[in-house]
Amino acid sequence: MSRPFKVLGIQQIAIGGTDKNRLQKLWVDMLGLEVTGTFRSERENVDEDICAMGSGPFKVEVDLMQPVDIDKKPAVHTTPLNHVGLWIDDLPQAVAWLTARGVRFAPGGIRKGAAGFDICFLHPKSNDEFPISGEGVLIELVQAPSEVVAAFEKLAASAV
Repeated sequence: MSRPFKVLGIQQIAIGGTDKNRLQKLWVDMLGLEVTGTFRSERENVDEDICAMGSGPFKVEVDLMQPVDIDKKPAVHTTPLNHVGLWIDDLPQAVAWLTARGVRFAPGGIRKGAAGFDICFLHPKSNDEFPISGEGVLIELVQAPSEVVAAFEKLAASAV
């Protein structure tokens, strides 16, 4: 079972709440993360601040999210740890390979994410057609840019 892609590392964690300003009190004011951007999407019902820890190819995003409309779906605030994002070296290969083996993906396919990278989501729940899922966890697969792929390859080579 040769896997045609690699999971390189954590790209992001996304934390949801009803008020992202309250989330900022801990993550920005207390822990010192830097707000590096914002993203708002009516379609995805999200208003988020993109924060960062670390630097360069090993930077990890911490997205602080609140719903645009608390009564609409998706409800980004109902699971405080909304999702985990993983850097993938070859996203199209990963999606094809995982789908062929019964992994369920959320609707929407591969598309541009809030940070500008191609993304897609593994569904948190399985079904009869696709019996493998995140088992309650929404998982975002993120296409790593070439500099991130190279940095992780260099790190792996130096560990040998």
